[in-house]
Amino acid sequence: MKDVKGTTRVCGIIGNPVGHSVSPVLQNTLADITGTELVYVPFKVEDNIKAAIEGAYALNVFGLNVTVPHKSAVIECLADIDPIAASIGAVNTLVRTDRGYKGYNTDILGLKRELEEAGIALGGRRVIILGAGGAARAIAFLCAKENASAIYILNRTVSKAENIAASVNEYFEADIAKAMDIADYAGLEGGGYVCIQTTSVGLYPDTDKAPVEDEAFYKKIDAAVDIIYNPAVTKFMKLVKASGKASDGTDKKAYNGLKMLLYQGVSAYELWNNVQISTQQSEEVYKAMCREMGIDE
Repeated sequence: MKDVKGTTRVCGIIGNPVGHSVSPVLQNTLADITGTELVYVPFKVEDNIKAAIEGAYALNVFGLNVTVPHKSAVIECLADIDPIAASIGAVNTLVRTDRGYKGYNTDILGLKRELEEAGIALGGRRVIILGAGGAARAIAFLCAKENASAIYILNRTVSKAENIAASVNEYFEADIAKAMDIADYAGLEGGGYVCIQTTSVGLYPDTDKAPVEDEAFYKKIDAAVDIIYNPAVTKFMKLVKASGKASDGTDKKAYNGLKMLLYQGVSAYELWNNVQISTQQSEEVYKAMCREMGIDE
């Protein structure tokens, strides 16, 4: 049992739902292996995000993660915001300051580190993003920052994808991002795409679903990440791997979002505690997350 003292700092995650979150395992394991007096707990916040943030600050909560559906709404409650998070329009990490909380987006750091570890480069590549929520917005900015040659944002509600594309193109002063109806995927020319799946389609318990079912779509993809991590192997990932070889003749790569979750959490922990987490420590935390979820590492 964690030894909680009067000097123990409290951090947590706010969102709805949060009962399924493995972030407490992630952050509490980091606190244990670094010997930090910190405990991390989930806070279910349904709608009144402003009251939740004000209450957390009044209660001296040291830092917070923010998950759906509050990543954008929380911005109005902040004392300060990191410029890239402001441009993205989504925040997932709050750091306590003397005036209130400062907001950051570590989702982009998490995915960047996962892609690097997997050997998936974005520079010069064409990228498909499925979905147009807060995660998709952050990922689109990351792709542009990493010099992707084109970014196609596919969503059922095209206006949401158009909003992201416009924000990315304005920020980077380039016509790099384009919005499409997800039903129009056949209009994507050629192959060799990197695809990042950000929708909730395929999330447990609806594991027999994928955002696109057509095999022809998956033949266009060389490598993919599904930011869902439960189940560990989604139908989307299975369809990618079953669609033949990549354009260079190698087996196609498809990864879940557990490493993205790991590294965004590690980045948040580093911001809260002004420390640097080593690769070995990150691996130890990842093993703890896998054990919690009952999956092979």
